[in-house]
Amino acid sequence: MMACGGRKTGGTTEKIPVDTAVASADSTATDSIGDPLSNLPVPKAIDELFDDFIFNFAANKKLQRERILFPLKKINGNMVETIEAAQWKTERYFMRQQYYTLLFDSERHMEVVKDTSVNHAVVEMIYFNTGAIIQHVFDRLRGVWMLTSIETIPIKSSPNASFLEFYHHFVTDTEFQTESLGESIHFEGPDPDDDFARMEGEISPDTWEAFAPELPDKMIYNIVYGHARKDVGKMLFVLRGIANGMELEMTFVRKEDHWKLIKLTT
Repeated sequence: MMACGGRKTGGTTEKIPVDTAVASADSTATDSIGDPLSNLPVPKAIDELFDDFIFNFAANKKLQRERILFPLKKINGNMVETIEAAQWKTERYFMRQQYYTLLFDSERHMEVVKDTSVNHAVVEMIYFNTGAIIQHVFDRLRGVWMLTSIETIPIKSSPNASFLEFYHHFVTDTEFQTESLGESIHFEGPDPDDDFARMEGEISPDTWEAFAPELPDKMIYNIVYGHARKDVGKMLFVLRGIANGMELEMTFVRKEDHWKLIKLTT
């Protein structure tokens, strides 16, 4: 699940507000109820693909503490702090909500998730209400994935800034959403008359309401595999379920500085 975006810390000199209520809920809620997965053996192959590692990292409290480079550097603009091991609260990321979101710039780009040579990855928590992105930066050091820093940047500094600003408007304004549809939207999805078949067709703007999915509007995740890629005017927004088979893919293209939805796959 490779995604566009990534680390961009240069030029940020002011401290960015963080949605501490959401961040705190994400990181501390399960610490008090125990961690039944901590005693399970860790698969030897978790360090080959970042996907395998991050799910184990989020689910296993003991493993998580072993895979953080303490004292952990925390950067927000020109402010640098450190987090000691005793201060760390377990971070569950998207595990509690049973789905996560990703950004890609092409179908081919998505294949990088299978690339075992990737040695750098960033889990981004994108908060629309504060305009901030909290980036958990991971590096594979001597063959072992480690959380090496936490960095906060403004959304406007992200390589994906244009799309992220558009996306938030798209999911919070129904009139704008309708205006942002292509003349026709290619649709691919399961055939309601055959559990083993899929169907294809075209959605017109006047029938969009019947197909429009419910999308997160306050905060989304993104995982960056490798380093930032240049904005190429195309974006695949993917919403993927955790262990439930759910998958939604929306393809947008930018035309004359305005993003348009051209494809919906479920």
